[in-house]
Amino acid sequence: MRNTVFSILLATATATATAAGAGANGAAAEHPSAKRAFSLPPSADLGYTIKARQKGLAISGDALVQWRQGDGKYSIATESHAGIFGKILENRSEGAVDSYGLAPATFYEKRFRKEATTATFKRDVKTITFSKGDESYPIKGGEQDRTSAPWQLAAVARSSPEKFTPGSEWAFFVAGRRDAEPWVFKVVRREPVQTGMGELDAVHFSKSPPKGDQGQQVDLWLAPSLDWYPVRILFDDDGDTVDQLLDKVTRK
Repeated sequence: MRNTVFSILLATATATATAAGAGANGAAAEHPSAKRAFSLPPSADLGYTIKARQKGLAISGDALVQWRQGDGKYSIATESHAGIFGKILENRSEGAVDSYGLAPATFYEKRFRKEATTATFKRDVKTITFSKGDESYPIKGGEQDRTSAPWQLAAVARSSPEKFTPGSEWAFFVAGRRDAEPWVFKVVRREPVQTGMGELDAVHFSKSPPKGDQGQQVDLWLAPSLDWYPVRILFDDDGDTVDQLLDKVTRK
């Protein structure tokens, strides 16, 4: 399987995805920092089914996202499995909750047959660094990682749902494995999503493709009636797709 399959599974977070290493409108030099009202979703375990198609080959699997928040801290742990390959992705985001919302301290990712990578948010010196590469970025406030970004979006939406109208855009500065870049989530519309828990009304977001790769598309659905948890993530790279769909939620 191509590495794009493994990359998108982190979108559970991320979804996390949670999501897939996509930039926002090619604005690599921008560093959005906005302080918005937020309300974190309740702690829960979320189980997903995964269906992928790569060059005509159908692949299925599952993912478990463990979302925890309380006492001024949060953590997100994700494991994804696919058929005979077993565990193909593990990622974690953990840190504090500050006036901007989620404030990651570390973002860890271990992909199938790849070395683990870590992004570290050094808040004492206001700098983001990486275990691979020499890139570093300033911390201005509100920065996220690939796993935390969809959950920060959900927290903002829970606080101000009336602002999430079709066409509205929500920008974050997001750290990945080796660097960081702006992500922009654009509201498409509200639409039903058929999940393992039945049909759920969801807000459909589209995230811009990375610079120079207009064939790549990431879509995210958050369900207002289910505390704005991510209920579906769809990744399409020139016809190669990964579709992650919520199967069940266990409150913690």
